[in-house]
Amino acid sequence: MTAGHPVPPDHGAYRDTRDLTPFRRARVRTPASGLADGVGGAVSGVLRRRSADRLSVAGDVPPLKRFAGRTAKTMHAAVFTGTEPERLLLLARSNPGWAGLCQVLAGLLAYKHGSYLRAAELLRLGISTRIDDAASQFSAAYLGRVVSTIEVAERVEVQVLFSEESVFLALSHCLREAGRTDAALDALASLPASLPSALARCTAASALGRHRNVVGWTEGLENADDLSAALLLLRARSLRALGERPAAQAALSEVLRRRKTSLALRNDALTDRALLAFDAGRRALLPGSRREGGTSGGASTSGALEGGLIRKDAEMRRLWEQDWKDLGGD
Repeated sequence: MTAGHPVPPDHGAYRDTRDLTPFRRARVRTPASGLADGVGGAVSGVLRRRSADRLSVAGDVPPLKRFAGRTAKTMHAAVFTGTEPERLLLLARSNPGWAGLCQVLAGLLAYKHGSYLRAAELLRLGISTRIDDAASQFSAAYLGRVVSTIEVAERVEVQVLFSEESVFLALSHCLREAGRTDAALDALASLPASLPSALARCTAASALGRHRNVVGWTEGLENADDLSAALLLLRARSLRALGERPAAQAALSEVLRRRKTSLALRNDALTDRALLAFDAGRRALLPGSRREGGTSGGASTSGALEGGLIRKDAEMRRLWEQDWKDLGGD
């Protein structure tokens, strides 16, 4: 990678050795699941009388402690009942020591609403603003249950508890949506190794054409869950872009090995396998890949004319079928 993009060590970009992480459920979004979630979310919202525009909480909202200060009370209400970032921004303006925390939370709320440009501005501003001890204590006491659903790759979402990783993963996604892929990759540089951060990092690197980085970061990866399967798909596509067909085929086979892999990811793997076979057939039809005859010059030309086009088409089909069998086709 170029200067400005720290490179994670090979074999280590996805290995998370921590006992506890902020990551919760991951899912692969599909049109059917999106429709079901929309209906389910609407029913749940009516039953619980909870607005979908608020920051999400894992479990119940943490109650205020006794003798909490006025700023803490105002902040608690803004975080857990507010539906607009402006409420938090007004609080930041009146309490400079809390400004950084308010801006980060306002950015996460804007991110949940789909306002990616605004969310990116607020998150970057909040990250660069120091907070005082009171704001830090509030964060430790009340924000541990705040959870954000963040898209780390196309159609792949992860629930992340409030943490440095939730903030920077959300910022990276916002920058990708804004077309600032270089900046999106930079935003992930300081995050510890994990599958979600590796998936977000490889998504940005693949979009920038840095396929060798993607291959290095995913070396030795096995299909243990849907996050690793999605990462293997990126690996296979980078290997295909580099012309390494057998290694790309091996990565796709690993995606298909685990029976519980998401159907959407399995379908993507089958599509990519077909594209590999198509590439092999297209190369077989190129003049340089044809087998040379025993004669040359005018003799070979006259032989081709005598044999006609049928014999040549049969030979090309035989070569294509052989490449398909080499790729594991039926």
